[in-house]
Amino acid sequence: MSSGKILLGVLAGIAAGALVGTLLAPEKGSDTRQKLVDKGEDYLEDLKSQLDEFVSGLKDKYAGKVSEAEDLMSKGKSKYNEAKNEFKNSVSEV
Repeated sequence: MSSGKILLGVLAGIAAGALVGTLLAPEKGSDTRQKLVDKGEDYLEDLKSQLDEFVSGLKDKYAGKVSEAEDLMSKGKSKYNEAKNEFKNSVSEV
């Protein structure tokens, strides 16, 4: 199971537990609603932060793979040109 799915499950569990705990607390409705809004905003900020970190990590990995692909392509072109030149040299000698 991917770490993203585990993280999402943990966040959903925390949110559900906080919601149930807040709804069952013996307080005025307006206080309860305000607590729900505050907790929702806190969770949203945390989720945004984690999403930003995740996206940043993906961008870094993508950039690394692009660099690796460019290096591999450069090596391939170099090997191709070497082989082409060797072939031309061997044909001109014949």
